[in-house]
Order: sequence, then C-alpha cells, then structure tokens
Amino acid sequence: MPAESYNTNQVNLITIDEDHDGQRIDNFLLTLLKGAPRSLVYKLLRKGEVRINKKRAKPVQRLAIGDIVRVAPVSIKETSNEEVVVPTSQAEIIGNSILFEDEFYIAVNKPSGMAVHGGSGIKLGLIELMRAMRPQQKFLELVHRLDRDTSGVILIAKKRSALVAVQKLFQGQKAIDKRYLALVHGEWPDFQDRVDVPLKKNEVQGGERMVRVEDDGKASLTKFKVLDRSSRYTLVEARPITGRTHQIRVHCQYAGCGIAGDPKYLNKVEQAVDKQVGIKRLCLHAYRLAFVHPMTEELIEITSPLEGKFLKYKEKEGLSFEL
Repeated sequence: MPAESYNTNQVNLITIDEDHDGQRIDNFLLTLLKGAPRSLVYKLLRKGEVRINKKRAKPVQRLAIGDIVRVAPVSIKETSNEEVVVPTSQAEIIGNSILFEDEFYIAVNKPSGMAVHGGSGIKLGLIELMRAMRPQQKFLELVHRLDRDTSGVILIAKKRSALVAVQKLFQGQKAIDKRYLALVHGEWPDFQDRVDVPLKKNEVQGGERMVRVEDDGKASLTKFKVLDRSSRYTLVEARPITGRTHQIRVHCQYAGCGIAGDPKYLNKVEQAVDKQVGIKRLCLHAYRLAFVHPMTEELIEITSPLEGKFLKYKEKEGLSFEL
C-alpha cells in the first residue's frame, strides 16, 4: 500500500519504496500523518503502535526498500488545513542567509537561537519555515542538525535521492569536512590538538538532555587548532571527525576550556567571566562545510560569515581571524 493511500481510521501496512529508502521512521511518520504534532508521533513509537517488519520501531531507526511498516489507527485533530504564516522578519532573515543552492541542495547560514525543526514548544523551526516559504518544493529535508544555539552552515536536501547520497558521506569520517569557530575560556593548551574521549547521553532532573564523558560512551574525536588568543579567551577551530550530540561543547569542557556563553556546560567561574564581558549567546559557529557533491562529483566548499553578537565579542577581545 502506498503512503498516499494512508487511512488514519484503520490499521495500515505500508511497503517502503525508493522514495523513503534510508529515511528515519519518525520523519516518515511526520510526513505520513499530515498535521500530527511531534509529540503524537513519538507517543505512537513509544507505545509500540508502529512496527517495522513486525518489530517495535525506534525513532532513529532507518527504513529500507521492502520494509513493511504497520501503523495503528490514530486520531489527528484537523489542524493541518491552517496555513503556516511565516513572519516577514524571519522570511527576510532566511532569504538573506542562503549560502549555496542548486537543484539538489540548499545551504543556509542558520542564526543562533533558531531551532532546526519544531517541537518541544517550538512551533516553527528552520525546516518548517523553509517549507512554508517554498510550497512548490515537494521535498525538503534536513541533511544534518545544529544545536538551537549554534549558528552557521546547515544543509537541506531538495530530493530524496540527494538526501540519501549525502547522508552516506556524513556517516564516514573523512568524506565531509566540517569546521567550527569556538570562543573558549582561558588559554587552550598548545599540545591539545585533539580530544578523543567517548561521550554518552544522560538525562538529568527536569528532563534536560546532557552529554558526559563516560568509558561506556560512543567513540568521539574532535581536532582543534588555535587561531588567536586574548587575555580571557582563545579562538579555536574545531573539526569534529565524529558527529555526536554536543560533541564540541563537551570536548571543550573536558579540555578545561568551556565555550563562552554555553548555558549547559560552563562552570561557575566561566559563567562569571561571561557575565562581566556581557556574552549572552553560545559562541560556536559552523563556518565551513566541504564535500564532493554526490550527484555532480564537484568539490563544494561553503563558508558562512561570522555575524551578530559572536562577531562583536570576537572583535571586543581583539581576536583576528578572517574566513
């Protein structure tokens, strides 16, 4: 049964074709269940109402051609007919933030404070805004993610085939060159050109997600390069070889130089310095993304200019680095 014939009032068995090969089940369900909030999708997954080849599905599980997805009947409130109105200010910001575009991909310079997708009290993230701004575009999906407070280059696919092809590159450790600028506390050690320690997600009180260095965590490697120093901060380039949640932030903390403006991982001394300086945003910016275009085989190099408060803080500290 094709996804287009889905009926919410009955049990549905859907055979996955090439259009959904490699897609995460949670994203597949969000597309399938028009108008369904993310909370409902994850509730269905948590309760075992969604199965892949007769087994309970996990939110991060990826689909493959020929998989049989079973979805139980579900009640969705009729909210999907409401037109998404993009605020003029946000439309202008996004429109002026496009760094690269061809028939397969769009690269956007995401501002700090904008979530990449809606959920957890956020109605519209970057991807929802892009879809609303381009209703004629049948397919728009995030290739990867950035933390809400991290700014910089983020890639969006315009075709399923392009998404699957480039995500295979992201799964490798050498095919994608991702580089970040980070303003970190103190004097970064000259010998510390890499941090190679395992990371593990933890849940703390209140449901806030944190990541810790743990022996039984997942292997994680970030390479670092000092770009400039001031009396209070060091400007470093961070190159994540693996792609774990909060990887750069926790690796900087582990090295004893937390990232300026980090509300989760700074110690009290570092927080006091930031308050004195007036830093009010996470000073982490994805400034470069380079890869061999999987559809055209061209070398794509995308750089994202440093703007706003991060640029202001850098200049205030007298730190020099030009893209």
